[in-house]
Amino acid sequence: MSQEQVNDAERQVLVSIVVRGMARGEASPEHQSLAESGLLLIKGPMIMPTPAGTALVGEQLRLAADAPERERLMATFHRFLPVNRNLRDLCTAWQMRPDGSVNDHSDPSYDAEIRDRLDDIDDAIAPLLKRFAEDVPDLTGYRERLTEALDRLDAGDNAWLASPLIDSYHTVWMHLHQHLLLTIGMSRAEDEALEEQLVSGNHG
Repeated sequence: MSQEQVNDAERQVLVSIVVRGMARGEASPEHQSLAESGLLLIKGPMIMPTPAGTALVGEQLRLAADAPERERLMATFHRFLPVNRNLRDLCTAWQMRPDGSVNDHSDPSYDAEIRDRLDDIDDAIAPLLKRFAEDVPDLTGYRERLTEALDRLDAGDNAWLASPLIDSYHTVWMHLHQHLLLTIGMSRAEDEALEEQLVSGNHG
């Protein structure tokens, strides 16, 4: 199936599955159509992209190398990666205490300190999300999804910071990151190497 043969509703569904990596639940008519075309695989309640589906989304999302918005997106992406490292470190601290023991969330002061750090990260990502959305409108919804996760976390459910089973703050952040990589046309290995360069200050 070519890009022209995927309608708008199917495109949105396919992009979402590829960005998320998988989905759970009852297959929609769009899921069924995409599965019949070999772009999705449905196994019981699990819905996953096939290599062909992932490749098609990459073709759809990837900006041309000489597109002016790609240059702007890359400049913002360079600012995003150090913040990404900060969030990853924060999630590690949320799950494991400095002594290596599991954080059972029995120490309110420890959790509050991490929550304060999350505010700093959210403040740092806000202007970057605005710039991302200006160049790639498909990225507009991530601000609202991150805010919703924060609200649910502050309502008292600790799972909304880093649980992989829901659209927690970290899960939504990972979806954003994957969406950016598909749009830029960058591999995970290239992404990790660039992040390490930026964090270490070695830009050459």
